[in-house]
Amino acid sequence: MITVENHIGKITVSNRYLTDLIWNTVTGCFGVVDMNAGSFFEDIASRFRRRTESGNGVVIKVKNNNLFIDIHMSVTFGTNLSVVVNSLKHKVRFVVEEAVGITVSKINVSIDNMKC
Repeated sequence: MITVENHIGKITVSNRYLTDLIWNTVTGCFGVVDMNAGSFFEDIASRFRRRTESGNGVVIKVKNNNLFIDIHMSVTFGTNLSVVVNSLKHKVRFVVEEAVGITVSKINVSIDNMKC
């Protein structure tokens, strides 16, 4: 849970909401094929789940009302990686800051796979 206090009052946002918001934003970007599990253990655990979870591939950390977001994804072969990553960072930062009102300090994007 992330709590933000401002002049209006206190706002509490769940991690599930943020991961779903980021997941939907990333999968809607040009060139992104799929989201990947963040680590080896998450990859093994995701293979045993019956359904694909929408939060897969997004890791959120909060320190001093600042968000740190890690994204693991697969991209389409032949796309310009730097353009896709920069576009994705700007889009995720804008969507999260508009929806929640908390500052996104850093977004780390890892391209784990390329698909045809």
